[in-house]
Amino acid sequence: VGNSSVLTCPLKGTITMLTWTTTPKVGGPCSLVYRADMNLTERNCSDNINLIFRPGLAPALEIRQVGIVQEGNHTCEMASTEGVFHTTYHLTMLVPPRPSLYCDEQGSPVCEAAAGKPPAQLSWVPESSSTAEEKGHNNGRVTVLSRFTANSTSMTNMTNVTTCMVSHPAGNWSQSIA
Repeated sequence: VGNSSVLTCPLKGTITMLTWTTTPKVGGPCSLVYRADMNLTERNCSDNINLIFRPGLAPALEIRQVGIVQEGNHTCEMASTEGVFHTTYHLTMLVPPRPSLYCDEQGSPVCEAAAGKPPAQLSWVPESSSTAEEKGHNNGRVTVLSRFTANSTSMTNMTNVTTCMVSHPAGNWSQSIA
């Protein structure tokens, strides 16, 4: 999210017509159509979605400042002197969670991974018998919360330092608390 994404359409022969169709998970589709005979591009997409043509390189669809609204399928259909070719990309957003570790009113450690997509995985050192609670948000993001619950193993080790580990495709994080 927030970065740019460039999706290429294989270049085979000389382009006569190129169509990119975006079918997002949320909202309506949009398309960009390029006709080589008229050197004309027709569009009904937002301004952050554009065609890129560079000499000798495959034509591409550039999505600037990618957001959740662009998540979905993006299909290129190219008509050329070699035939008609299709390429489909499925764009999925990774949103890193905002991790935090704190103690609740009873002094128990609480680990939170806020507003990530997909949901983060939480674990404890020493091992805890706690279970993670997930709270979904209307934008597809999920907050995961876990409260450290000491078990017989962690009590035997008599440690007073607890570490929360957050695992997520966008990156991992860990923090300790006494």
